Amino acid sequence: MRETGSKRTGNAVIATVTAVALCTGAWLLSSGTASHPPPQPSSAQAAPTRPQGPRPDPGTAPLPPSPPDRVRIPAIGVDAPLMGLGLTRQGSLDVPPSERKNLAGWYEAGTTPGERGTAIVAGHVDNKEGPAVFYELGALRKGRTIEVERRDGSVAVFTVDANEVYDAKDFPDEKVYGAASRPELRVITCGGKYSERTGYQGNVVVFAHLTAVR
Repeated sequence: MRETGSKRTGNAVIATVTAVALCTGAWLLSSGTASHPPPQPSSAQAAPTRPQGPRPDPGTAPLPPSPPDRVRIPAIGVDAPLMGLGLTRQGSLDVPPSERKNLAGWYEAGTTPGERGTAIVAGHVDNKEGPAVFYELGALRKGRTIEVERRDGSVAVFTVDANEVYDAKDFPDEKVYGAASRPELRVITCGGKYSERTGYQGNVVVFAHLTAVR
């Protein structure tokens, strides 16, 4: 895994095709049926189109940079190691090996989870054998927590602000990867419409911000 720090290039270098490689829908394609699709977020879990009520919770003070080693999402049964991810030659976010279904990755050239800014975690929804690490991500609801175990011994706890699904052709890069003034996290897998010819047509994206440190 590459060192984080001065060599980090930020999330802006991720191209518009980010995470499309996650979206083959290998299990549904190999089984020849779309009868077991993963859950998709409902409109109730989306971020409001206009700010409502008081200003957003500023959350917890940022942590110093430290690579993450594990991600846990208790509400949907996720407890997985993390590997570092770079970019493909096409400029999209690389993905963990599909054969390791309980493995997720983080964009190691960007923000580390818990640090000020937007950290990125991604993983497969399935592989040829069945559901993978983020198969249930679309069912995650606002207010649930995501825990990231960091190499410095701390655990960064994020609270979910929204869970949305986007078609690949309309993926909102700035909204997902843009700079943030507080420590934020995005968790990404494939989702949206499904085609037996090409697989999933988009991505599920969870938006969360740091609310506690253990």
